[in-house]
Amino acid sequence: MLNIVLFGPPGAGKGTQSERLIEKYGLVHLSTGDIFRANIKGETELGLLAKSFMDKGALVPDEVTINMLKSEVLKHENAKGFIFDGFPRTNAQATALDELLSSLNTSITMMLALDVEEDELRERLKKRAEFSGRPDDADPAIIQNRINVYKNETAPVKAFYEAQNKFISIQGIGEIDEISTRLYQAIDNR
Repeated sequence: MLNIVLFGPPGAGKGTQSERLIEKYGLVHLSTGDIFRANIKGETELGLLAKSFMDKGALVPDEVTINMLKSEVLKHENAKGFIFDGFPRTNAQATALDELLSSLNTSITMMLALDVEEDELRERLKKRAEFSGRPDDADPAIIQNRINVYKNETAPVKAFYEAQNKFISIQGIGEIDEISTRLYQAIDNR
């Protein structure tokens, strides 16, 4: 089973690249952002709780995130593998994900991290706000807060996977096809 953590700051291109990896490798895409939005749209209890944190640009608490993700993983018993997009964001989540996958007799194969500079991230997020209808991407203060949260709270997860020899940094600047090719090479050379 091929299980990939696709990692990177907001605006790094995780959603775009996930689509390509899903198509090429037949994986199930698990985006915590999509899972949150579906729960928010459905006005579930967990969705409304998640929204209160997302509106401030803060991370949703681990317990809420893990419970949503676990139910999604269990819906796909015969999957060839998963792309975890936007998860784990903390070492506690990484540990919980390892435990969940271990209970299913599998594990994370690798963490692919899209490396993009902050100025580029800000520009990408502004453009995304114009085209995707995501108002949280339009406010410079929320954008900066999301980048700061990533640097301070999420980036340390890199060390978790480095310690397991599963971390691979991918240059996330360039044409979309070029970035995809870098990802494919990393996966195929594992």
